[in-house]
Amino acid sequence: MSEVMLALSGVAKSYNLGLPGEVQVLQGIDLSVNRGEVVALVAPSGAGKSTLLHIAGLLDGADAGTVGIAGHDMTDLPDAKRTAIRRQDIGFIYQFHHLLPEFSALENIVLPQLANGVARKAAVSRAQDLLERVGVGARATHRPAALSGGEQQRVAFCRALANEPRLLLADEPTGNLDPATSEQVFATLIDLVKATGLSALIATHNMELAARMDRQIRLESGKLVAL
Repeated sequence: MSEVMLALSGVAKSYNLGLPGEVQVLQGIDLSVNRGEVVALVAPSGAGKSTLLHIAGLLDGADAGTVGIAGHDMTDLPDAKRTAIRRQDIGFIYQFHHLLPEFSALENIVLPQLANGVARKAAVSRAQDLLERVGVGARATHRPAALSGGEQQRVAFCRALANEPRLLLADEPTGNLDPATSEQVFATLIDLVKATGLSALIATHNMELAARMDRQIRLESGKLVAL
């Protein structure tokens, strides 16, 4: 039986945007991602996929429902515990790389490891290994501004995997790239995820990329439907 790495049950979320009534963004979301499974979350902009990812990644709370990671209920944990779990067990990738501009590619991957208590020598070794695996090892000493868009995003992938998380959440990870670069960078991401045995939930509006994942689901009107 497959181990469920991420389990959302009855997750609901609404916002009051200053308009009459509330905007119901998520309505009773039920979702599971098994260990080693890569799931595509397909949705247009504004459909609530970022909200869903933030709740799954313990960055935001739901109005109702539960969030489980690796069989443990995360719903009512205190902030300090949620932060610790995010640091250790969850990797995040966004549409924009969000690398620290004053640090090199290598340093951007070393820093989250140091924050997690890893010794510097081991952190540097892992950072260099990750950079080599995504084909930018020779650019380790360059700052983000000196890297191409595709290189920046590859470094962001490495940073997300720096602390060896069990769950990866990605929000349009190639959305800022041109089609050719997007294809190359996405292939790198999938290869890296599969090689490390990660579970991943990857939001995209690109159906060609979604089709290359293990399973596809669509977010429509606040609810999930299978594709």
